[in-house]
Amino acid sequence: MAGRSIAIAGGGIAGLACAALLARSGDRVVVYDRMSAPEPVGSGLILQPVGLAVLDAIGVAERMRALGSPIRRLFGRTMPSNRVVLDVRYRALGGGAGEGLAVHRGALFEALLDAAREAGAQMEGGREIVGASDGRLAFADGTSSLRFDLVIDALGVKSPLSRPAPLPPLPFGALWCNVDWPSGPEAAPFDPNALEQRYEAARKMVGVLPVGSVRTGAPRQAAFFWSLRHADLAASRAAPLDQWRAQALQLWPQAAPFINQVTNREQLIFAAYCHGTRASPASPGMAHVGDSWHSASPQLGQGANMALLDALGLARALEANRDISLALGAYSRSRRSHIRLYQLASWMFTPAYQSDSQAIALVRDWLMAPFSRVWPMPKILAALVAGSIGSPLSAIEAIQDG
Repeated sequence: MAGRSIAIAGGGIAGLACAALLARSGDRVVVYDRMSAPEPVGSGLILQPVGLAVLDAIGVAERMRALGSPIRRLFGRTMPSNRVVLDVRYRALGGGAGEGLAVHRGALFEALLDAAREAGAQMEGGREIVGASDGRLAFADGTSSLRFDLVIDALGVKSPLSRPAPLPPLPFGALWCNVDWPSGPEAAPFDPNALEQRYEAARKMVGVLPVGSVRTGAPRQAAFFWSLRHADLAASRAAPLDQWRAQALQLWPQAAPFINQVTNREQLIFAAYCHGTRASPASPGMAHVGDSWHSASPQLGQGANMALLDALGLARALEANRDISLALGAYSRSRRSHIRLYQLASWMFTPAYQSDSQAIALVRDWLMAPFSRVWPMPKILAALVAGSIGSPLSAIEAIQDG
């Protein structure tokens, strides 16, 4: 039986994961991206156990484990009191339920790109996509693609295939950069298996995430991030870098080995976030995956993992159903509940760590933080961070059983 023809709009994590899975199953897959050559965007991220299960299915999980840094704890203190207000440990899950794996986004991108190419997916760069109709992608230069049986929208938050207008950004975003992990005595205060943060109320946040190496033999690195309001971005860029460095050091003096590696503004990339979910991940002849379907703040660290789960859910649905409309229905059912749950959780948690509200920060410090240590909350929070609440992998595998 001849494979279907599938166009994937966007060569990010979601698009490349779809390409690797679908090309391997025998479909003809073409990935279109506006970049002339595919390249990663962003700093570091945590692959949760559910995301790693998808990478196992793709065949790149061991490669990522060799490059990444195991994460066993998410830990944060509010300053100047030094009070612990975040402490999530994967061991609370019990039964060897696993741990997170922090990786350089570039390492994950290269692994997925290699897997997609090895599976037979074609890459076509220099294509800015502005629309789609009747199985064809429309490009900014006025041309269009050939007709495909299915179009997959993996263009992210600003996808012109997903929404008529971009979603409004959340008040807070973050400045991100990659820096080398320190060596010798400078590394002593830091846990190489933990995401660690410091807060001033919910107005300021600085964090360090060990992300391993971008490729074999490269230095081990950390993703360093600084919370910033959109309204303050222009002023921050115009101010001397030493002024920002002084603020960061005041909030977390011990992080000087990371902060002092930031020597020019170009290292700090601003990431904006927004909340939004399409009513359905499917429209006639089109499927939406990742941020094109559901976007959220990074407070729960689920963006890449959700995208990988979407890719696996869509691939399994297409394997089980030759009829594309039936497959899209199965894909939607397999992912909808999990997406709704995590969108709600992200919406609820975000103001506790990124907002101007002193009251919310006080509730976090004096109510939420102590309550999070009372059984069974440690296990629930660990499961929430691990992405396992709602049993997303079981829902996906049930597609083929049904």
